[in-house]
Amino acid sequence: MRITGIVVGAGLLALTAGCSSLNPFATKDPKTQPAPLVELKSSIAVRTAWKYSVGKAGVAVFSPALAGDSLFVASADGAIARLDAASGKEQWRVKAGSDLTAGVGSDGNVVAVGGTKGAILAFDGSGKPLWKAQASSEVLSAPVVGGGVVVVRSVDNRITAFEAKTGARRWTVQRTTPALTLRNAPGMVVDGANVYVAQPGGKLLALTLAAGVPRFEVVVGEPRGATELERVTDIAGMPVVFEKDVCVVSYQGRVGCFDSTTGVARWTKDTSSDTGVAVDQRFVFVADDKGAVSAYSREGGQSAWKNDKLALRRLSTPLSYGRAVALGDYQGYIHFLSREDGALIGRVSTDGSPIQSVPVIAGTNLIFQTQSGTVTALAVE
Repeated sequence: MRITGIVVGAGLLALTAGCSSLNPFATKDPKTQPAPLVELKSSIAVRTAWKYSVGKAGVAVFSPALAGDSLFVASADGAIARLDAASGKEQWRVKAGSDLTAGVGSDGNVVAVGGTKGAILAFDGSGKPLWKAQASSEVLSAPVVGGGVVVVRSVDNRITAFEAKTGARRWTVQRTTPALTLRNAPGMVVDGANVYVAQPGGKLLALTLAAGVPRFEVVVGEPRGATELERVTDIAGMPVVFEKDVCVVSYQGRVGCFDSTTGVARWTKDTSSDTGVAVDQRFVFVADDKGAVSAYSREGGQSAWKNDKLALRRLSTPLSYGRAVALGDYQGYIHFLSREDGALIGRVSTDGSPIQSVPVIAGTNLIFQTQSGTVTALAVE
């Protein structure tokens, strides 16, 4: 668990920040130190296709957004850029006119980011300002764009849709917020006519894009424990829609796949993660909060393998590509594991800063963004 990932009242926040049991790096006990990296003979060919520097993320998390053959990236100081996903060539770069706390979301025609104090800023596909709107509170989750709307989730757990062209408010859905939540960026994903919203309290919410009508709301992680801290079970990372499944993981809860139309659970397994899942034809991959990477059968949830060689390295959301599963760590390394048995098969370095964002696949490139703002595209051969 990332100690900076809890937001509560000021008194409790001060208490948790000083609690070494929450922070595995607060002591020098070998049992709480990140696993050292051993020399590794790579059995996979990986080369850097391109790099681009967009700017530091600060305390926020900025993930690349892919729309068609374009990649959109942003930074905390308000930089927004559109890149050719294959070559990394900059197509345009603009300043938002405000520091940013969330972003970026795009369908290729509209680009949306979250600014300070809940400001929502939208630009057209060429980087020109379109409109500005106001959310009800701070925005940490990247907006999503689809179906003619920009959907925003603020930290008070209000989900709002704005008209993509004008910024006019189309609909709002309010959900309750638990007393204690992770200060992370629970994701949203648009698929067809629906938007799937990761929720605090271990819930996954599906809404219609057109009107915000709930399709279903399911409990992924059931809050358990005597204290509010023990009961934190927020959905982590981005929901992933694959064929007829939507798969998610929660902190101190479960990982599982659900029917994307009805919300009926296909399977769930107990785990705890503060990042998201990767899904492919056969497996669901998750890095837990202790640094173990596991693969589960997508069909029934049976355990396929588990690798604990990266313990406490604060791993990112995994990415499945070809015969490998890739994920970043707190030192900017990207590790490659065998998709079939989880064995470590390769490693590359970036800029030495943490990788907390959700990576994306663009053609044959695997794209990661570090907290220092280096966007790296890796070609796996």
